[in-house]
Amino acid sequence: MAFKIYTKTGDKGETSLFGGNRLPKSHLRIESYGTVDELNAHIGLLRDSITDEKYKADLKSIQDRLFDLGSNLAMDPNKKLDVPAITEQDVIFLESEMDQMDEQLEPLKNFILPGGHQVISYCHLARTVCRRAERNVVALSHSENVDDILIRYLNRLSDYFFILGRKFAKDLDVNEITWKGRS
Repeated sequence: MAFKIYTKTGDKGETSLFGGNRLPKSHLRIESYGTVDELNAHIGLLRDSITDEKYKADLKSIQDRLFDLGSNLAMDPNKKLDVPAITEQDVIFLESEMDQMDEQLEPLKNFILPGGHQVISYCHLARTVCRRAERNVVALSHSENVDDILIRYLNRLSDYFFILGRKFAKDLDVNEITWKGRS
């Protein structure tokens, strides 16, 4: 018999965590890993829009880590299950990549607006969804036990997408769009 994607168990507005506990779909834990999933979809769009094999591979790796992160959030916090971990090395990887990209960029003198090229806009979409995921996970951590590495990873990842957008602007020879406030 073929596996069916629908189970009908969520028809009343609840879903199961790893470990069996059921929560309303509106629960902050569900919102948190749902936003991480949304971020992963945006990264897929970004990855499909570029040709640079190094960045395609880096983005694929980040997508894998986001599945690990989502697994941690989808786990019943009262049960210790074997799920993939986000590690300090994952955070260091993002920092190292940002440092390497930043060395090639002009110093930032103004706020940058999203836009200028579709790829740059995709970076900013990923950045803003990542920030929302981070805010959700921080809010969740105020009421439930959340490993602090998950928050740090999301924080660095949003910075990574900002720098990546700047790097793509340079590589694509696109002028960054700077914010000009009203006088």
